[in-house]
Parts: sequence; C-alpha cells; structure tokens
Amino acid sequence: MFSWMKKNEKKEEVIEKVHTVTQGLKDLYKSKLLPLEEFYRFHDFHTPSLEDADFDNKPMILVVGQYSTGKTTFIQYLLEEDFPGSRVGPEPTTDSFIAVMHGDQDGVVPGNALVVDPKKPFRKLNAFGNAFLNRFNCAQLPNPVLESISIIDTPGILSGEKQRISRGYDFAAVLEWFAERVDRIILLFDAHKLDISDEFSEVIKAMKNHEDKIRVVLNKADQIHTQQLMRVYGALMWSLGKIINTPEVIRVYIGSFWSEPLLISENRKLFELEEQDLFQDLQNLPRNAALRKLNDLVKRARLVRVHAYIMSYLKKEMPSVFRKETKKKQLIARLGEIFRNIQLEHHISPGDFPECEKMQEQLRVHDFTKFPALKPKMMEELDHMLTFDVAKLMPLVRQEEKEMPEQMVHGGAFDGSSNGPFIEGVIDGIFEAGEDDEWVVTKDKPKYDEIFYNLSPTDGKINGVKAKNWMITTKLPNSVLGKIWKLSDVDKDGMLDDEEFALASHLIEVKLDGHGLPSELPGYLVPPSKRRQVGSAD
Repeated sequence: MFSWMKKNEKKEEVIEKVHTVTQGLKDLYKSKLLPLEEFYRFHDFHTPSLEDADFDNKPMILVVGQYSTGKTTFIQYLLEEDFPGSRVGPEPTTDSFIAVMHGDQDGVVPGNALVVDPKKPFRKLNAFGNAFLNRFNCAQLPNPVLESISIIDTPGILSGEKQRISRGYDFAAVLEWFAERVDRIILLFDAHKLDISDEFSEVIKAMKNHEDKIRVVLNKADQIHTQQLMRVYGALMWSLGKIINTPEVIRVYIGSFWSEPLLISENRKLFELEEQDLFQDLQNLPRNAALRKLNDLVKRARLVRVHAYIMSYLKKEMPSVFRKETKKKQLIARLGEIFRNIQLEHHISPGDFPECEKMQEQLRVHDFTKFPALKPKMMEELDHMLTFDVAKLMPLVRQEEKEMPEQMVHGGAFDGSSNGPFIEGVIDGIFEAGEDDEWVVTKDKPKYDEIFYNLSPTDGKINGVKAKNWMITTKLPNSVLGKIWKLSDVDKDGMLDDEEFALASHLIEVKLDGHGLPSELPGYLVPPSKRRQVGSAD
C-alpha cells in the first residue's frame, strides 16, 4: 500500500550515505534528473546527458577570442612553455579546438580517439560529426599548472559570413557546449582590434546563460599609452554592453600576457595589479569546483523542469484527429505567449526559459502528438531534489573547502608572480635586513658589479626593494622577474649579494635574448661561494 514511500526512503538513503559532493551530484543526476530528461526528450532540444567524467574532471578554462588576440600565447604564458600542436602568428594560426591537459609525456590525441575515452569529458562531442572531430585534439604534457586545471584553446574567430560557413560545423553550438561545462570563460580582446564581428557576437550570445563564468581580458595593452588605453577601455565596455544584456558591468582585466618586455611600461603597476587579480581568480577554481558543479546541476534541473512543462502543454493543446499540422504552426507562432502562460501558472522565473526563437526552430521538425503528457509525480520528485536534496549537499561543500584550504593552481606563471619582492602589494623595506670564484657568469661579472655597487649595497647585499626597482627597468613581466629572483636568491635570505646579483643579471640577459629559464638552478650557474651550501642542503 505504501510502496511509493519505500522508494522515496531508498532515494533519501542514497543522499545520506554520500561522502563527497561529486558522488552526491552523480547520484542525484542519475536517480532523479536523468529519468526526467529522457522521458521529456530533453536531449533532442538541449545538451546531451551528463556522464561520470563530467563530474570527475578537473576545472576547465575556455579561451575565446578573435584571431591574433593572443589566445595561444596567453596559454603559453600561464604554462611557461609551449604545448604540443601550438602555433603562434599574426595570421589566423590556431584552426582547431585544443584541449591542453596533463599527461605523463608530451603528445597529441586526435579528436576521434578522444571522444571514445570514458575518462575524458568529451564523449558527447561526437554529435558534432567528423568535420568538427578532425579539428579537435588533446595536447598532453607534464606541466604543474595542468595538475589542477585544463585549458581549452579555440580557433580564432573571423569576420564575414564566408568563414562561418566554411567551418563545416556549428561553431557557436560547440562553444555553447563547452561553456556549459567549463568553470571559467576568458574572452580575449586585442587593444588594437576592438571590433566585434558577427560570428563573435553570435558566440557571446550563445554564452548568455553563463555570464557568471565570463572574464574579459584586454590583451596587448602595453602597446598603447595611458590616454589611448582609457579610450580603448571605454570603447570595449560600450561594445560589450550592446551584446551582453546584463545590468552589471562585466569585469575586464587589462594587461600584456606574454613573457616579452613591455613595449610601453608607463602602466606597469596597473598591469601587475590586474594580473594578480586574474591569477587569484583562476587559482581558486579547484577550490570552487564542487560548488560550480552543484550550481550547474541546479541550473540544468530548472531548465529540465521548464522543458517538461512546455512539452506537456504542447501535447495537451494538439487535436486528437484533424488539423494537426495547422494547430502545430499556430502553437509555434504563439510560443512566446505559451512561455508567459507557463510562467504565471507554475510561478517560474522568465530567466529559466530557453531562447524562444531557437525553440521555435527546433519544434518545426517534431511531431507534437508524440510529446509526453505531464507526470505530476516526476515533477514532485524534481522539486524535492531542488528544495531538499541539493540543500543536504551544501554542508559537504563547506566541509571539503575546509579540508582542502591549499587546493590552488601552482606552477608556471602563477608561481612567478608570487616570488620575493615581486609579490604585488609588498611593503617597501620588508626585504631589508650579509661572501666571492669562477663560474659561467664570471666573464661578465665586472659589468654587473658596477651596477650592483651603484645600488648602494648594505653589508655587501642589496634588499628586495632595491633589486626590484632595478630589475623592472628591463620591462620584463613580474612573473618572469619573480622566477629570476627565486633562482638567484640562492641562500633564500630575501637579499642579493654581488654573486647573486650577477646571476640575476645573467638570467635577465638570457631571457631578453629569447631563451627560456630553467625550472631549477643547474650546478654550473650556482655561484662558487654558494655551492657548498646548495650541496649540503641537497
């Protein structure tokens, strides 16, 4: 007699027994949301069903922008190294979607192999066909940044109808698929190219339900002076305001995200602060990943609920025998009015409804008589999930955040901008507070000594503030200078003696000549007086 109560008790037990947010979300989705999606044909109109990999994957960052805005260079800057398959140039170079992920060794996995891997969250991209899969691959490399996050590089967005047609797949739909699953969307703009093409506008509109994930970056800002930068910033905000219809002002980060010297360094302080804010936002993604997945599942559940009401309403309005096609056309034409009726009847927010024009287009190819009728019991279970089950997972979110307070992105440029005096906001004098033989730097040491003694060392050393004031004259970014400081301050006392200063100067010249920096100081670069220290520490 009370068998339905027992079923509910079993579902309650599932939620009570889970120990992680991810497992709880999986169980909720499979037991309560997925059956509703399948019954009301949600996947025919919206996104495909979710798989375990969608819940288990690391936080992802989607980098989007028009061609030659520095998308690939931005990723290389974060990683501090090239990734397999990357190519940079002023012309449209990246013609594929590249998922940059962690791997034990460098390699590239092609799209068709990628979508059959159950451990990767890309299986449902199979629906976009070979035209897309031939332009999709995964670059794997052992980089510390990628241990915490994955990054999606995208093709440069072009202007004109011709380029959109020639892609062979629905570019905006692919980006919308990614937008629903990623944790952060970076929209990159070039300070010299603020025009938003039709395709770019279409892409931004496709992300309209994910404004909370969007961060805008005005790149290459070191190529213009302060007065021009103010005008460019204003023009960008005006352009975005016409496309992103939100009352809030979208956050724009200004800077030059590459490891070359700044061309015009008068706004260096601004760029440092903006980079710090952006990096802090990205570094917190792993900590907030569980909360983001919970938020996205709730968002999806609300859309499923609206979709169920729309399907059942259209089914109810269809005649049983005659004039079916005529009635179908009438219902499609007045879909906006139907949305308003459902909104009033079931007290649903207008923001939960899908885009009317897109829904009208999709409905034209469906038989309304085959739509399912409303099942009150299923709708009650969905409401119960949104009201009670999700609330039970919230304490687990807080608990996981407390247990993993240090879960942040490390490595690459994230470490470089937080070393020694190059930690932004450091108080002058915090690094203030006291030995010389032959190594690689010896031949240029007299030149470096002259600079060193002109900086008025105290007890044979210069503090971090003096070192920073000299180092920033090279116009290299803070993330690079921070890494040089970390390598040069061999004894880790927050100061540089003449040998350490000579080493720092040598590394700066190496970088200015276009070479990379070592991740750890090799033996032949260790100053002679410090070799015994380093050896004993090892």
